[in-house]
Amino acid sequence: MAKVCDICGKHSSVGHSISHAHNTTLRRWQPNLRHVRALVAGQVKRLTVCAKCLKAGKVMKAPHKTRPKTAMETVIAPVMETPVVTTPATEMTSAI
Repeated sequence: MAKVCDICGKHSSVGHSISHAHNTTLRRWQPNLRHVRALVAGQVKRLTVCAKCLKAGKVMKAPHKTRPKTAMETVIAPVMETPVVTTPATEMTSAI
């Protein structure tokens, strides 16, 4: 797997790590890549995208997968009516 953004092509860069004594060694800077399920030409594909492209909105994320409902989930529970409870204060105001 290449560490490259599929949208902008950002990849790792190479430079020197310099110590206080000014000794230099090679080091690499990696891009902030994320694996995202995205819509590409109407198809859901898995892309490797950098965080900058995600924040800029250059990627249309795919909707979440939905699972089929089971028989128990399709049964609708009966709705029970709650009785109206009157208090003495409401009875007195209605009598006035």
